[in-house]
Amino acid sequence: ISNAKLAQDIISADTALGATPADTDEFLVSDAGTLKRMDYSYIKGGGITEADTWRLTANLSMATSSTVISANLERVDTDGFSLLGTGMSESSGIFTFPSTGYWLIKAIGFAIGDVTQYTGLQIQTTPDNSSYGVAAQTFCAISADSADSVMCPEFILDVTDTSNVKVKFSQYKAGGNTVNLQGDTGRNDTWFTFIRLGDT
Repeated sequence: ISNAKLAQDIISADTALGATPADTDEFLVSDAGTLKRMDYSYIKGGGITEADTWRLTANLSMATSSTVISANLERVDTDGFSLLGTGMSESSGIFTFPSTGYWLIKAIGFAIGDVTQYTGLQIQTTPDNSSYGVAAQTFCAISADSADSVMCPEFILDVTDTSNVKVKFSQYKAGGNTVNLQGDTGRNDTWFTFIRLGDT
């Protein structure tokens, strides 16, 4: 059948699918002039499908050794925030991803202290749901009484297995003076953002 014999409404006159195609739905394409069929699974995707933010809901007195932020965590629920996709799940400070893919992880820590000293915020990841390594960390210096600093580590993680690849956040300080990692249930003072960038 030549192109001239095809009706101009050969596509638009047919019944609409009315839903996202299944992975095995087929399209007809021209591969350098040769007609071939192709499954939707090869061309689906594009755009961000997952974005989530969690925050610390109360001030945390920072420890002198690396300590996991394991309590007072909640998904943001104020000021028009809206979760995109399924979102992260959290248990005792360990975050589980809803799907595989390349994920951007951003941590923002707001610290207030009472004399000159160093503080830090870490992103720790595991490939096996057991051994964690420091994927990224940021230091800041508290320069004077009641001074504040912000720490902003980030990391792109290839999540190949949602049962084993996980992430947690740790805080620490140098010295024995008081430093608080700020938290609030009504706004983002210290928070953690997760964005799925694409397929692994």
